[in-house]
Formats: sequence, structure tokens, C-alpha cells
Amino acid sequence: MAERSTAAVGVAETSGENGEPLTVREDGATSDGATNGHGRSGETPAKAAGSPGPVSPGPVSPGKNGRARAAEATDPTEATDPPDAAEPGTEPESEAESAADSPAESTEPQENTDAAESTQGDESGTGDAASDTDTGSEATSGAGSDADADAGDPPVVPELHSGHKLARRYRLEECVTRLDGFSSWRAVDEKLRRAVGVHVLPAAHPRARQVLASARSAALLGDPRFVQVLDAVEEDDLVYVVHEWLPDATPLDELLAAGALEPHEAYQLVLQLSQALTAAHREGLAHLRLTPACVLRTGVGQYRIRGLAVNAALRGVKSDHAQRDDTEAIGALLYASLTQRWPYEEDAHGLPGVGTLAKGTLVAPDQVRAGVHRGLSTLAMRALVNDGATASRQEQPCATPEELSKAVSALPRIRPPETAFTAPAPYQRTAYQQGTYGAAGGQANGTAHPGGPANRAVAEQPAPPALPGRTGKVLKWGVSALLIAALGLGSWQVADALLKGEPPKEKPKAPAQANDSAPVGKPLKIVDAKDFDPESPDGSENPDKVPDAYDGDPQTYWLTSKYIGHATFGNLKSGAGIVLDLGKAQSVSKLKVDFIGKTSADFLAAPKNVTSMPSSLSQFSKVTSGNGEHLSLKAKKPIKTRYVLLWLTKLPLSDDGNYRGRVTEVQVVS
Repeated sequence: MAERSTAAVGVAETSGENGEPLTVREDGATSDGATNGHGRSGETPAKAAGSPGPVSPGPVSPGKNGRARAAEATDPTEATDPPDAAEPGTEPESEAESAADSPAESTEPQENTDAAESTQGDESGTGDAASDTDTGSEATSGAGSDADADAGDPPVVPELHSGHKLARRYRLEECVTRLDGFSSWRAVDEKLRRAVGVHVLPAAHPRARQVLASARSAALLGDPRFVQVLDAVEEDDLVYVVHEWLPDATPLDELLAAGALEPHEAYQLVLQLSQALTAAHREGLAHLRLTPACVLRTGVGQYRIRGLAVNAALRGVKSDHAQRDDTEAIGALLYASLTQRWPYEEDAHGLPGVGTLAKGTLVAPDQVRAGVHRGLSTLAMRALVNDGATASRQEQPCATPEELSKAVSALPRIRPPETAFTAPAPYQRTAYQQGTYGAAGGQANGTAHPGGPANRAVAEQPAPPALPGRTGKVLKWGVSALLIAALGLGSWQVADALLKGEPPKEKPKAPAQANDSAPVGKPLKIVDAKDFDPESPDGSENPDKVPDAYDGDPQTYWLTSKYIGHATFGNLKSGAGIVLDLGKAQSVSKLKVDFIGKTSADFLAAPKNVTSMPSSLSQFSKVTSGNGEHLSLKAKKPIKTRYVLLWLTKLPLSDDGNYRGRVTEVQVVS
């Protein structure tokens, strides 16, 4: 077990204005509302709540990592409005997160707040309390003008409903979160015909500018391991952020509700998260609110992170130790994945906490649950207790995502579990093969078989005749007569030919028809080729690389553009490909293609009377299709055409996490 000191979990909360420590409520939460299962800020995960930790000036880190979150003094009743059911690809909030994000009302006196302002805060409820607290934290850094703005009326949340349109493009469908002056929606982009997620808040909201700045910074990252920000706009007194919607992805909290992850899955989780956040921190971006609901697992096994920088900005979360906070959050997710427990005192995210296991210590995962991988258990402790003590007291703590990523890479590779194949059912012989034919009937009639039913095995019963009775005899004699007649007729013809001295006549061969095309099975010369992308705005797909697809060199290739999220060209279009010009109409029987990665493709051909390069997909007819790295797309019978279309419909996942097609060589065979 590792001792978790006060510094190991985080710094204590302050009111953000006078540097005074936050008070402790009867339910165990400090005045910043840190009741999301991470325990008390400034305490060990297994300690009972009782006293606030030491004061630490400056911005504070998010509560999900055991550190103090930004002070937002709001009325506790704000959290009584539960969010709607979460959908994959959105930003759902569990009950514990909602309570954590709706801070409790501070009981500390505000020396710089006059009596009139306090009275107004009591009457206005949660909106003014949150504004006053944000003002206090910003006033510490010298932003005095915001204090005057927050002293007025709170920003009015616009009345949004299903069917409402933003920018005449994004139609709101379902509200999945409504909290602290902002709301999150599942929506439809009517222009591109795809589902998206949207965060909406008033432009007068004190955090609106920070949300816009964070969303625009996150959009510039362009890393496919994060859920991408598609738009960030201020319009009509509203600020809204549009992001990807992943309907086929499953949040980590739903995976953990079914059970702990296998060692290979937990290894992939911590490896991908640490590498992704390493890349984000290099660009100056931090998450600060990394919870199981923010981690999505796609159908191909890739983990994607949503809410980079935006989630923290929506809730006013800041930190002086962003890298350390994100590292501890990854450690908490790894701990939960191995044990199905949240590594803090209180329950959170649908997982029981570890407060009842020990007092004053954090138990290592391999001591909580049997069969946990020892290396991953040590890694979780190094990331969680990153201020000193570790599980082994020999390994150095991991204080940044980059250090954690290097530690994961240093582990021996954990192989995926072998696929269990169910053995086929044993072959069941029929009653006749088992020798029981007729036994049931004899016993039912009460008659005994010859030899005695008890002394002779049932298998010794004689089999019935194959064709009993008169019909079998007639059929047998008929077949015999036909065979004799055939033999006699053949013998007579041979004897007659030998007596006359004439050789047997051979059937005349049909005259060979003239064929103006190349010999069957020979490659045809490709006179010209062009990229074919009729469904995109620019109508091109790397045209300068097209000659590399038929130059005879397998080291060169034509490639498509990068597509994110889906193998079907990101759900943006049905496909793209190459049109091959044979110079004149010729007989074509096969199209041979070599790809890099498993690719789905169709073989299409234009009518033989077409003499110019087609420009639309409707001018081609589908011949056949296939899927694989080396395809031989063969027509049922040779077709005569001049223009052949290789049409890619499903792309493989490349090493950089994007979907991209590569054609190394293509041949048209006669």
C-alpha cells in the first residue's frame, strides 16, 4: 500500500477572492461542490472528510483529479435538474458529475461584496452565486472589470427546444445536458446531413469568451484521437460549439458497468490516452476534466477523448499544474478499468469508491481484485500518487502524460486474449445407423424380436430391403435392358465402320470467329487515367498521383485524401476512384488491383459506345465488387468497353489514425 500525502492528491480549495479556505458541508463537500467521488481536495482518497487542506493561491485544478476545482458558489438546488439520458458521442453527465459541477453555496464571507450585492445573490439563486464566485477568482488575477459585470443580472439562458435551428444549419434534436447556464444537444447538420453535438450558452455568460477561445484552440489540433471541434460561433446573443457525434462509440463508464477490462484493453486504454494528451500538452492544451464519460471506444478498438479544453472552459476549471492533473486523471481511469472501483473515497461514475477498503492509504489494484496485471497495477499507482510515494517505493512517479507514455511503452507487450472457438457438436447418427430401426415399433406392439429382446442386441436386426416389392423388380430389369441395348447399338456401329474401311466421322469444329480484341488473359495497355471524385466540391482526389497506380512499380501508389471517424469516407460521400482509358473499346474480363490495407472496391464499366471520359457515376454500370488487399475482380462474361472505373467504397485505417486508400498497382485483363 502507498501512503497518499496531502500533496499527492492536490491542493485545498480557496474561495478564489481572499485566499480563505472553503468550508465543509455536512454532506462532505467543500464549497466548490467537489462531490464527484474524488474525495476531499487536499486529503487522501481513503480518508474520511472532515477538515479542508492547506491553502494554495492561484487557479485551482479540476475536482475529478482529486485537486481543487475553480470556485463556483452556486445554490445546491441547481443540481436537482438531472440531465437527459446520455448518447454516445455527446457530453453526458452522471449524477455524481452533475453534483460536482454544481458547486455548493460558499459560507465564507466576502469582504469586498457589499450588503446589497449579497441580497441580490440570495434572490437570484444559482446564476448570481456562480457569477459572484467567478468574479472573485478573476479579481485575484487583476480582472476588476468583470466584478462589476457579474454584480448585475445573471445571463438569461435562451429558450431552446427540439427543432430550433442555429445558423440555419444545425437543427437541435435532443437535450442531453443542461447545467450551470449552458446546455448540450444532439443535433443534425442539415447541410452535410450528419449528426453533430452542440454546446450552447448565452453570449453574456461570464465564461463565453473562454469557451470560444478553448474551442478554437482545440479545433486547430486536428488530432484524430480527440473528438473534433467542427465550429465555434457567436451569433444572435448565443455562443455555440459544434463537435463530432460518434453514434457507434461506447463511453468508458458503460464498459465498466459491465465489468473490469481485460489486461490488453486496459493497456491500450492507458497507452492511447497518455499519447494523445502528450500531443495536446505540446500544443499548450489541457483537458482538466477527464472522466470515464469523456473516453469513447470505437468499434475498431480505438479510444477517443472528447471535451479537450472545452469541458473545463464550460465549467470555469483552471489549474496551475495541468499536466499533473491530466496524468492523475489517466491513472484514475486505469485504476477503475482494472478494479471496477473509483480510486477515491466516494462513489462516482457508477463505480463504488475505495473509502471503505482502508483508512489513510490507497490500496494497489492487484490487492483489490484478483488477476490484475502487476505491471499495470504499478503504473496506475505511479500516475495516481504522483507527488512521492508509489506502490513499489522504487519506481519514480509519473507527473506528466509524456512520462506516463514512456512508462507504458517500457512495459512488456500484453497480447490480446486468444479467440475462443466453440467445438462443433458431435455427429448424431440416425436411428437406422445406430441399429435401432424398427425397435420402437416392436416394443410398442409388445412383440419380442427373434432371439429374445433381452439376449440379442437391437443392432443385429436385419435392414429392410432398399426397393421392396414388385416396383423394385420392374425398375431393376428395365435398367438392365437399357444397358444391354446401348451396348449392342454401339458395337454394331463400330463393326459396320470397320467392315466398310471408313474411319469414324469426327464432328466438324466450329470456325473460329474473328476477334478484333487482344488475346484472352493478356493485360491491356492503359492509355490514360484520371482521378474520379464526382461527389466532392472540388471534384479531385490527388490527380498528380494517378500515374503511380499503373506504372508497374509496386513501391509507388495513388492515394485518397484523409478521412476521419468512418471507413466509408467519413460518411461524407459514397466513394472515389480512378477511371482507366484503354484508347478504344476492347474486350475486358478482369480487373486486378493491389492495395495497401484491406479495401472494399467495385469494378464498373462504361457502355462500349461512349467515346469521351465519363464525368458522373451514373454513366457506369457495376460489373462486380470485392474486399481485400489483392483483388481480382472478374466479370461473369467478357464485356466490351473503353473506360473502366475502379471505385473505392471502404478504406482501411492507416497508422496515423485516419482512413485512407492506397492503390499500388492496377491492371485491366482481356
